[in-house]
Amino acid sequence: MLPVISLPDLDTAAGRSRLARVSSEVGFFHLVDHGVPDSAIDRIRDAARAFFALPDADKQAIAMVNSPHFRGYNQLGGELTNGSVDRREQIDIGPERQPLPDARGPMRLQGPNQWPAALPELREAVAAYDTELARVSRDLLSRWAVALGASADTFTESFALPATLIKLIRYPARTDDRAVDDQGVGAHKDSGVLTILLLENDSRGLQVERADGTWIDAPAVEGAFIVNIGEMLEVATDGYLKATRHRVLTAPHAPERLSIPYFFAPSLDAVIPTIGAPDGAQAPGITADPANPLFATYGENTWKSRTRAHPDVYRRWYPDEAFAAH
Repeated sequence: MLPVISLPDLDTAAGRSRLARVSSEVGFFHLVDHGVPDSAIDRIRDAARAFFALPDADKQAIAMVNSPHFRGYNQLGGELTNGSVDRREQIDIGPERQPLPDARGPMRLQGPNQWPAALPELREAVAAYDTELARVSRDLLSRWAVALGASADTFTESFALPATLIKLIRYPARTDDRAVDDQGVGAHKDSGVLTILLLENDSRGLQVERADGTWIDAPAVEGAFIVNIGEMLEVATDGYLKATRHRVLTAPHAPERLSIPYFFAPSLDAVIPTIGAPDGAQAPGITADPANPLFATYGENTWKSRTRAHPDVYRRWYPDEAFAAH
């Protein structure tokens, strides 16, 4: 069972101290009393279900491979983690902005979304949800900063133009008995600062890696979001807070599941500020993994992640750039 943290409790010194401890030891927790209205949650869930119920032709009309900004729909098996196929379908949605002229590398991620013509209400549902989750994310970041001995506005400048990513994900049901091919999404760390995950109340399959390399189940809790640290918060704290690897398994006979992760991230060109560890604690440095280098600039970090996950998009739109992410 993951720790449970109440957002209002983080207004107290004891609550912030617990946040720092939980974040450094586990990196995942259930967030309750977050203030997001049920209406906003119901609306985004309903819109997600309506999207996945669309005819395949409507979804394929906004296939991600048509977007140089890595936005749009991926059919079942359309995304990779660690080179292996994830068993899910999804739509990726980012901030609605104009492309930057003459952009190179990570700055090419800025641009418009692809929206399904058959479901105009999706855009409004996403916008309303983004407003609520951005508020919660900023509240969490300010309290994390204070818990680590920095000022509450430490991260404000970095988030002047957030490069947030929202995914609507459907894990299809399994009817087979095979104990193989159960990768819903492979083991990975998130490339942003923090992730706020909305699951259905009976959802299972998410697992979190312990420090000893074993895995624990992280089922949904009614009324709670699941929050985890991304790689940029590990960079910001010089490794005091570690981005935790996690995965999703789709076991034999698992029911269909809906998942909506909200990846709160700074501006693409923002260099995340370093605030270190709280007084008396040791910051061990960021994870040294040649296969997954961590970058202080968010755009570089997410460019690594996006190009690895969607090589078809990369090959189509960026033949002029060396695939340095590999």
